[in-house]
Amino acid sequence: MKLAITTTGLVAAALVVGTAGAAPAAADPSFDRDPDTNFAHQLHTVGIYGQKDYNAWIGKIMCKRMYNNVDTDAAQTATFVRNQLDRDSSTEQVWQFVGLAVDYYCPEKRGDIDHAA
Repeated sequence: MKLAITTTGLVAAALVVGTAGAAPAAADPSFDRDPDTNFAHQLHTVGIYGQKDYNAWIGKIMCKRMYNNVDTDAAQTATFVRNQLDRDSSTEQVWQFVGLAVDYYCPEKRGDIDHAA
């Protein structure tokens, strides 16, 4: 039971970061018209670093996998992301990445991720 609560809590945290995190970016002086740059800035706010192009690529491939039904649920999507991120990334950071990537690269898939919560 504790594991279920923890997982649900992490998914909920990712959703809050994903939906609430995108709005302040416009007020941020580092806001850019390039979505990859903005995505990188948002990742930095949750402690996820790395090459901008690589992280954007992970987000875009993640969305493509969702569109093509390679990943049929949010857990499979998170597993794909976990395997791409730094091995020291926490479960919370993986879900935060998923939430932010959906906001930037495939917002119409938000329901698939929200359903996991």
